[in-house]
Amino acid sequence: MANRKNFTVATDVQVYFCDPRSPWQRGSNENTNGLLRQYFPKGRDLSGYSQSYLNKIADAKFPLSASETGASVRNAGIGVLQGGTG
Repeated sequence: MANRKNFTVATDVQVYFCDPRSPWQRGSNENTNGLLRQYFPKGRDLSGYSQSYLNKIADAKFPLSASETGASVRNAGIGVLQGGTG
């Protein structure tokens, strides 16, 4: 991430790089990515979603149980991937 310093200044979010050959450092990141993929396919542009919609996703209870799929969450009212604006 070539612009990580600019990103950190603009967003006040620290950028963290795992050490090489240290997969235990990536576990939380990989798990979070997997959870987000339930709502947003890889490569999806999130700029089309409202902040309130993204907040609904952030407030969802994780991890989902085996009986709760992306479809069941969508049907419960979060409206995942339906129109994108929430």
